[in-house]
Amino acid sequence: MSFLLALALGALCAALFLRTVGAREKGLPPGPPTIPLLGNLHIFPTEFAHYKFTEWARKYGGVYSLKLGPGTAIVISDAAAVKELMDRRSGTTGDRPSIHLVDIVTGGFNFILARNPGCWRTFRRMAHAILTAEASTRHLPIQQAEATQLLHDILVCPESFYTHIRRYSSSVILSVLYGKRAPRYDTPETTGFFEAQHEWELLLEPGSTPPIDVFPFLKFVPERWAKWKRDAKKVRSLQRAVYFGLLNETKKRLRSGEENGSYMEEVLARQEEFGMDEEMTGYLGGTLIEGGSETASSYLQSLVLCLTAYPEAQKKAHEEIDRVVGGHRMPTLDDLDFLPYIRALILETHRFRPVAPLMIPHATTAAEEYQGYIIPKGATVFVNAWGILHDPALYDNPEDFIPDRYLLTENGTKPGVEGNDLRQNFVFGVGRRICPGIHLGQNSVNLNAMNLIWAFDFNTDIDADGRPIELDTFAYAKGITTSPLPFKCRITPRTPEKAEIIERAFLEAGYTFSKFEFGLSPEDEKFVAESRAQRC
Repeated sequence: MSFLLALALGALCAALFLRTVGAREKGLPPGPPTIPLLGNLHIFPTEFAHYKFTEWARKYGGVYSLKLGPGTAIVISDAAAVKELMDRRSGTTGDRPSIHLVDIVTGGFNFILARNPGCWRTFRRMAHAILTAEASTRHLPIQQAEATQLLHDILVCPESFYTHIRRYSSSVILSVLYGKRAPRYDTPETTGFFEAQHEWELLLEPGSTPPIDVFPFLKFVPERWAKWKRDAKKVRSLQRAVYFGLLNETKKRLRSGEENGSYMEEVLARQEEFGMDEEMTGYLGGTLIEGGSETASSYLQSLVLCLTAYPEAQKKAHEEIDRVVGGHRMPTLDDLDFLPYIRALILETHRFRPVAPLMIPHATTAAEEYQGYIIPKGATVFVNAWGILHDPALYDNPEDFIPDRYLLTENGTKPGVEGNDLRQNFVFGVGRRICPGIHLGQNSVNLNAMNLIWAFDFNTDIDADGRPIELDTFAYAKGITTSPLPFKCRITPRTPEKAEIIERAFLEAGYTFSKFEFGLSPEDEKFVAESRAQRC
């Protein structure tokens, strides 16, 4: 009898305990109603989470909580909270959550997602020692040359602008990091990277895989029943083929005395100084490719989309660059100070379609208090950039593309609304996790935005009946970072003189390119020879 009583009491205690799992603890910020065990997992979005997170922010406030089984997530959709919690208190909010997929794909060596304090600090010290604003100016010649090829590629094959942009961003970061460029989109390193990156981003998108970190027993599900395990194995193989292949090529070039001043040459020379082993070195370079290639191409694709979808904004930008730069030369970065509307257009593109709408999740290493609420230790923190940058309390008509807003106020906010909690480089990250390649990235964005506006007219495509095809500015790919799905538009040179200037500048860039044309495939060599003979 006593045994049955003990069993009943045990079952009752277990039931009571399970009822508390998933419940919102006292002191947490408010949030959607929970259910036992799952908390809010049953309503957690499986794609485009920033839309649902923004909807909840309008209901529950700029700082709210979600229960993910026994764990807690804090969603911040308020600029003041980001400034206080993520920037000022980054010592306790700058960690990353435990992500099992990151561990099995990268061994924990992804710089952006690394949790190990020693490993991450080593990565950060190495990156900041070399990717300074001053160091970034050394890479301007290859950035400018690649930007010239982008113009030339679009000039001769405008229908392929989407992949021309991808080639550009890939070639710049490969040249800067490894001293090896990608003269065409089909260059093996470029196609290999984008294949790996696409699969990787789908794996990392919040809600896209089972809640492995909430319910660790899922790790033991056999691979034949766990698609995410097969996907993770595939991504690991794809990534390592690209990252360590490039690293080995760089080492081989160093041994043969063919240095060209690339970033990874310096990393390899300082490995011992920074305590970097082979795995860390390979993944440092690979992670920087991820940060520099995907984000730049996504931004520029959004820029083309916005220029096409909003012809009035394009017209104002054309008028300004014609007045300042004229039609007899290409723009330079020095011109940007005299182009306030184009600077505003660049910022508005970041606001309108941020590349990482939820950024990358953070985690807390200690409990914090904010406005009477507890942010617990070990909580996952989502910075909802989309929700902040589309907040109607901050911006007039936030769903419209209006560059003029940045001419009225410094941060584009409504006149009379204080925007001091915002900063113009917010989209590059927060706190200690701000993008280490921010200077390189800003140079790429600014240079190409001016070039594209100076060189081309962007118009909507037409259907078989001659009617304009309306663009869907919400048609974006899924993933932790996102870009517009391939779309059609008509791109034409604005004047014959500008077309001639582009062709001449592309041929003149050949000397700069030649310093980075190591180990090209036969197909690449043929392409280089033909393109410099001005054949498409």
